[in-house]
Amino acid sequence: MIGCDCAVCLSDNPRNKRTRSALFLGGEGYNVLIDCPPELRMQLTRERISQIERVLITHSHADHVMGMDDLRRLYEMTGKPVKVWAQPSVLEDIRRIYRYAFERPTQVGGGLPAYELSSVWGDAPSEAVLPPDIEVFEVLHGNLPVLGVKVRGFAYLTDVSEIPDRDRLKGLETLVIDATRIKPHPTHLNLEQALAVIEDLKPAKAYLTHLSHDYDFEETNKNLPKGTELSYDGLRIRIS
Repeated sequence: MIGCDCAVCLSDNPRNKRTRSALFLGGEGYNVLIDCPPELRMQLTRERISQIERVLITHSHADHVMGMDDLRRLYEMTGKPVKVWAQPSVLEDIRRIYRYAFERPTQVGGGLPAYELSSVWGDAPSEAVLPPDIEVFEVLHGNLPVLGVKVRGFAYLTDVSEIPDRDRLKGLETLVIDATRIKPHPTHLNLEQALAVIEDLKPAKAYLTHLSHDYDFEETNKNLPKGTELSYDGLRIRIS
């Protein structure tokens, strides 16, 4: 946090050094980036990810879209626009935020990103545009419908305060879920609420994400229920 000298903000533990939340689904048949936070360039170079076939945006808040300009490098390498999927309202926000990428030419020299935008709803259902087994659905972030993602026994719910349909998430192998802070929050699950959801859904393993400086990695993990841990930058999860 800017201007904060709490123990977590001053910690030397690399797992207390958190960039904004994103997820990369890689492996055979999968090459999907979920969200583009402001630190995207650092995240992709750290993990040595240089090929992305599709980008799925869960919602258009700044911490999930303001790294999209860095996708210009993919366009430079392939000559092909980056394929981006989102809800129709989010696609409109992307066109507004990155107007210079759609109204060419806007400058002489320099590089520009190029995007091919598609809706996850409407004429093309999500299963027609995303790799097999990737399911997208809406959850609530305050009053805002945002996307959750499920891949077989794995689910990813960043920025969520309510899950209208929990049945699809019962019996997961791994759940990654928002727990922004310890005190209640108007548009995010807090720690108590996230743990209650985990207790209800009973995944074999759960990771808390979208974490504020409320959480010291080592101290918090000591007190979490068995099978639940804090996520951290660079965390890798096998999906079977």
